[in-house]
Amino acid sequence: MTFGVETDEAGSHEQLDRFVEAGGTLVDTADVYGGGQSEEIIGRWFVSRPADVTERVVLATKGRFAMGNEPNSLGLSTRHLTRALDASLTRLGLDHVDLYQVHAFDPWTPLDETLRTLDGFIRAGKISYYGLSNFTGWQLTKTVHLANALGVASPVTLQPQYSLIVREIEWEIVPAVLDAGMGMLPWSPLGGGWLSGKYKRDERPTGSTRLGEDPERGMEAYDRRGTERTWNVIDAVQKVAEDRGVSMAEVALAWVTDRPGVTSTILGARTTEQLAANLRAADLHLSAEETAMLDQASDLHATDYPYGEMGVAQRDRNLAST
Repeated sequence: MTFGVETDEAGSHEQLDRFVEAGGTLVDTADVYGGGQSEEIIGRWFVSRPADVTERVVLATKGRFAMGNEPNSLGLSTRHLTRALDASLTRLGLDHVDLYQVHAFDPWTPLDETLRTLDGFIRAGKISYYGLSNFTGWQLTKTVHLANALGVASPVTLQPQYSLIVREIEWEIVPAVLDAGMGMLPWSPLGGGWLSGKYKRDERPTGSTRLGEDPERGMEAYDRRGTERTWNVIDAVQKVAEDRGVSMAEVALAWVTDRPGVTSTILGARTTEQLAANLRAADLHLSAEETAMLDQASDLHATDYPYGEMGVAQRDRNLAST
C-alpha cells in the first residue's frame, strides 16, 4: 500500500528485491492503492526481473472500491468486478494473477452473482483462486456455504486486520476461517505502527511518521487508539523485546504469525531498512510464557455474554436432562 504513495518506484523495487531474496513469496496489492500506482510499480518490477525470480511470487490484488466517479464503478457486481480485474491486469502488465480478493462485502449485490463471476474468472484463466477481505464471520460463512450449494469455487483466504491491539476477530471471524479451512492473511499486524514503539504515552506524535504527519489518521488515530489498554500492550511488547534482545516490531509480528489460522502476515514498510528489520520476525517464535503475557495484556475483557466468562460457561455446561 506504500508503493507510489510513501515509497517511490526505485524504493519499491528495492523492497521487492530484498523480500524475494529473503525467501518471501506473497506480494499483496489492490487497485485502490495509490490510485493504481502500486499495481503499475509491481507490474514493471515483474517485467524487469528474470522469470526464475518472479515465478516464486504469489501475486494477489483486490477489487471492490471505486476507481473513478462513474456511479457503477464500485461493488461486487459482475459489471464492476470484470472491469476492475481487467484494469488491474492491464496495470500489472499480466494476463493472470494468483489470488484475487474482494476488498469488502457488498450488501447491494446478490452474493450468488459475485460468486458466479469469481468462478468465471477462474475458468477463464484470469485468476487461480479468490479470497475475501474485511468480511465478518457471518458474511464469510454465508459465502462458503453458498459457493458449495452453487457448485462453484469457494474462497481460500480471508484478509482481516489483526494485531495485539485488534483482537476482536478472535470472537467469530477466526473460528469461521478455521471451520472453512481457509488461510488468513492479517493486515496491519503492527497496529499502524503503534506496536513498533514509535509512539509514546502523553507525547503526541510528530515528524515523518504516519501519525506525525496526521495524528487523526483513520482508525489508528492517536486519540482514538491511545487507550490505557494500548499502552499496557506496548509495555508488554517492550518487555519481551528487551528480554529477547530484539525489536518490538519483531515481537508483535511473531505473535501474529503464530496465531491459529494465520498463513502469511502482510508487512507494509516505507523503506527497505524497515522491511529488513520486520523480516527478522520470521525467525522468532515466542515461548508459551511470553505469549501468555502478551495475551493477558491485550485481553479485550469481553462482557459476560456471549464472549465473556458467562457466555463460555453457558455454551460449555453439561445440559444433561433429568
